[in-house]
Amino acid sequence: MSDLSGLETTITSAIAAAEDEAALEAVRIAALGKKGSVSELLKTLGAMTPDERREKGPLINGLRDRVSAALAARKAALAEKALEARLASERVDVTLPVQEGPETRGRIHPISQVMDELTAIFADMGFSIAEGPDVETDFYNFTALNFPVGHPAREMHDTFFFAPDETGTRKLLRTHTSPVQIRTMLSKKPPIRVICPGRTYRCDSDQTHTPMFHQVEGLVIDKTSHLGHLKWILEEFCKAFFEVDSVKMRFRPSFFPFTEPSAEVDIQCSRKGGDIRFGEGEDWLEILGCGMVHPNVIRNCGLDPDEYQGFAWGMGIDRIAMLKYGMPDLRPFFEADVRWLSHYGFRPLDLPTLAGGLST
Repeated sequence: MSDLSGLETTITSAIAAAEDEAALEAVRIAALGKKGSVSELLKTLGAMTPDERREKGPLINGLRDRVSAALAARKAALAEKALEARLASERVDVTLPVQEGPETRGRIHPISQVMDELTAIFADMGFSIAEGPDVETDFYNFTALNFPVGHPAREMHDTFFFAPDETGTRKLLRTHTSPVQIRTMLSKKPPIRVICPGRTYRCDSDQTHTPMFHQVEGLVIDKTSHLGHLKWILEEFCKAFFEVDSVKMRFRPSFFPFTEPSAEVDIQCSRKGGDIRFGEGEDWLEILGCGMVHPNVIRNCGLDPDEYQGFAWGMGIDRIAMLKYGMPDLRPFFEADVRWLSHYGFRPLDLPTLAGGLST
C-alpha cells in the first residue's frame, strides 16, 4: 500500500511539473504506457490469488483512474494556458486605424493610368488598339513613311541603331509608333480606325526628354475622311482628357514626311499662378502633330491613294500626363521612386471611365 502511495505521489508530482503537452505526454507514457509503471502493476493481477486480487485490484485500478484523471485535468489546464498566451499575443487593438491592404496601398503609374484614359476615350469613338514590336527595320520606321534614304528628317530622330547583321542590315529601336500604322495598313483592309500607344526611343535626355518615352498615334483610313473629321476627333479628345467643357484649338502649318498637309496643334490655356489650366486664358500650348496621310505612305502600303485617304496624329503620353497632373519634370517617371509614385500614382481600383470620370 505504501508503495502505491509513493508511486502515486511521484506520478502526480511529475504531472504537476509538466509545462507543456509534450512533457505531459512523456509522463503519461511512463505511467500508463505499454510498459508504464501503473501498467506493470496491472499486469501482476493475473498472477495473484483471488483473495489478493480482491484486495489489491481495487487499489491498483483506483491508482490508474486517479492518474488518468490527473493527466486529463493537467492537459485541460495546459490547453487553457496556451489559449490565453495565444490570445494575449494575437490581441488586436480595435482603437488603432485600419491597416491598408495591398489592393489600396499599391499605386498605378501615371503613364499606365493615362494609357487607360486614352483607351477609354478613343474606344468610345470607335477606335481599336494596334501594337507592334519595339525593334524595327528601316523600312517600317522610315522608308514606308516617306523618309527617303539620306532625307534630313532621318537625322532629326536621333535613332538608336543596332550593329549590322550578316547581310549588312541594321535594325533599330523605333523612334515613333508610326511603324504600327504601316503594319496595320499592310495587314488590314480599310476602313481603319486605330490608336497605337507604346514605347519609343531617341538619343535625347533632359528635363522634358528621355531616351525612352511613350507615344500614342491615331490613324483613320477610308474613302471619305477629311480634316474636319480630324479636327472634331482632336477637340473631343482634349475635352474628355483634360475634363473641360470646351477647348479652343489652332492648327499651325508644319512639315512631316508622312502627312500632307501637316499641322501642329496648340490648345488654349492659362498659365496664371504657375499652373496650366485648359479651356480658359489667352496663352497657347503645343500638344500634338497631325495631318492627312501622305499619298506615298498609302501607296507604300499597297492601297490606291486615288481611292483611299485618311489622317493621322501623334502625341507624347508622358507630356500630356505632365500637363494634366502638374508634374514639372519628366525624369522621375522612370526613376522608380516609391515616394513619387505614392504621391502621383492612382489607386488600382479607380479605373477610368467616361461615365464615372477619368481621374476621379
